[in-house]
Amino acid sequence: MTNEDPLTRAVAAYRSGDLDRAAALCRELLAEDPFHVDALHLLGALASRTGDRDAAAGHLRQAISLAPRRPDLHHTLGQVLHAAGRLQEAAVSFRKAVELDPSFARAHHNLAEALRAAGALDAAEASYRQALAVGGPSGDTLAALGETLHAMDRAGEAVDVLRRAVQTVPDRPAVHAELADAFQTLGRLDEAVEAYQAALALEPRLGRALYGLGCAQLALKRFADAAGTFGKVLAAGAEHAPTCHNLAKAVFQLGRVTEAMGHFRKAAALDPAGPAMAAIAVSIPGDPAADNRAVLEARRQWARMLPRPAPPVSADPRADRPVRVGYLSGFFQERNWMKPVWPLVNHHDRERFEVHLFSDAPRGAIRYGYEDRPSDGFHDISDLSNEQAGERIRESGIDLLIDLNGFSYVRRLGLLAAKPAPVLVGWFNLYATTGMASFDWLLGDEHVIPPEEEGLYTERIARVPGSYLTFNVQYPTPDVTDPPCLRTGRFTFGCLASQYKITPEVAGAWAAILRRAPDSRLLLKNATLGSPDNRAYVVGLFEKLGVDPARVELDGPSEHYAFLTKYDEVDLALDTFPYNGGTTTTEAIWQGVPVLTFRGDRWASRTSASILREGGLGEFVAKDAADYIDRAVAWATEPGRPEALGELRAALRDRLRASAVCGCDTFAANVEALYGLIWRDHCGGTDNA
Repeated sequence: MTNEDPLTRAVAAYRSGDLDRAAALCRELLAEDPFHVDALHLLGALASRTGDRDAAAGHLRQAISLAPRRPDLHHTLGQVLHAAGRLQEAAVSFRKAVELDPSFARAHHNLAEALRAAGALDAAEASYRQALAVGGPSGDTLAALGETLHAMDRAGEAVDVLRRAVQTVPDRPAVHAELADAFQTLGRLDEAVEAYQAALALEPRLGRALYGLGCAQLALKRFADAAGTFGKVLAAGAEHAPTCHNLAKAVFQLGRVTEAMGHFRKAAALDPAGPAMAAIAVSIPGDPAADNRAVLEARRQWARMLPRPAPPVSADPRADRPVRVGYLSGFFQERNWMKPVWPLVNHHDRERFEVHLFSDAPRGAIRYGYEDRPSDGFHDISDLSNEQAGERIRESGIDLLIDLNGFSYVRRLGLLAAKPAPVLVGWFNLYATTGMASFDWLLGDEHVIPPEEEGLYTERIARVPGSYLTFNVQYPTPDVTDPPCLRTGRFTFGCLASQYKITPEVAGAWAAILRRAPDSRLLLKNATLGSPDNRAYVVGLFEKLGVDPARVELDGPSEHYAFLTKYDEVDLALDTFPYNGGTTTTEAIWQGVPVLTFRGDRWASRTSASILREGGLGEFVAKDAADYIDRAVAWATEPGRPEALGELRAALRDRLRASAVCGCDTFAANVEALYGLIWRDHCGGTDNA
């Protein structure tokens, strides 16, 4: 070592980390030769390494003044300037380096890095490609080019480049994660999951890969897997609002609603302006731990974030003209959902009411139910913003705007907050207060909103006689079959409701029924059960409740007609609580399968009671949860019950057609009477609904 020249010793000290020794040797060289370019170069690198970038730039500029055509000096200065955030100056230095040496691959790469950091992505792409052209495959450059292409919304090209990067540097978890992100952007979710898992195999706690994996699993409706993955992100100590929000979404879809609300609230605390407050407002009616007052408070809190209603729209109060009624929905094309809506629309007296539909689907998508009338106004608002849709409603001169969406179509809540019509009424898909100042009335009935609870609504309540939901099935459905217990000798309970309605409390009640009726079984069918991890979760849930998995059949999604045929395998449908079936209840009874329910503590938990009592099936409305369990056990165990079910099932469609719940003309007349009262009240009359 003692025979080596001072510069060699200085470089060795720098590389070994002995920076003080390296600096001392450089100063010795400069004391002997103030124009020693390499000593100035190394001293600049040393100053940069210790964080003194101004001194580093000074040494390097002095070296460049002595040797202006050395590309390595310009390159090192560019690195110093880039580290200092002086991106334009850095780019100038890197460009000089590659002008002096076009084969300098690292300088091309670093020029691209500076350009990308400055937002000049097109130029950065060109420099990365030049680096690869002159330097051959480089994992760093391929990875950076892939990230740049992804940022330029060219995810397909990014995938091709990032695959090459993974082949070049297979041990880089961040490169696998970037490839996974690009796959996810393209919607190639299974490939994204595989790439995220490759990243996590290399670095199990890599936050970006865990979060991305959870997002891909959530998009694939693998809710149980997603819940586990997001839980790992939080367990690593991340205070991250999107993770809390997505974990809430995952566990909500599994039926763990109370737990989901806790995660939503955490997300809202971390990001008050984020989406969690809306999610709480949407989800809270189905939370077993909530009540009407909690629903009111949550929705009021969320509504405070919305724009205040616009000044009232002027109305023509003349009594000698038809009332202009507009119906707003994002679901007119959904034949099964619209069963309660079309009877009212179709039975309107067009001499007294001018009917308009404001639809987030084109007219051609509505294949069943709606009986088009020449006088009706159909408005496709699917491509309109809330502001544009509001202007369309105002231009139509609507008097009463009837919202059919509720919180099932959050996109249009901003439109409703602006109150684009003189009177705003909620019906059909609302089963709690909106908490919004823009809503004037809700349409309900005596079953779902007793007078003593009106103080827990921000709206005035108008009650239609009978049930607020009638229905008429105007699309093909399977024929009703005999109860399966008559041919199998084994009683089958069933529920075809969405999985998010099957809370732990519901599962507990069902497990109690199965334990007390040991020869019975349970059939569940919904879209969530299409995923193996979700099925495993549900199996495990019932196992923990003491139910043999062999007694629980789980079935995933299917086309709607095939979905309805599953009722052929069900003797008695079990309702969910506190979020009852609505569409699910009407579909079950139309297929001849009675639904067992009980009247709960809120509107959402009384919907089925309203339908069943007005459909002549009041015997299937229990007093409370304990009575619900007792009645279910009795149906499964008492002699003569299968035969009674057979008789009921054979006659049920005719019974329903003759009942108030299918009395669509009477229902329409009753609603029109309420509309008249509401409109006269608005125009200064004295009638009350």
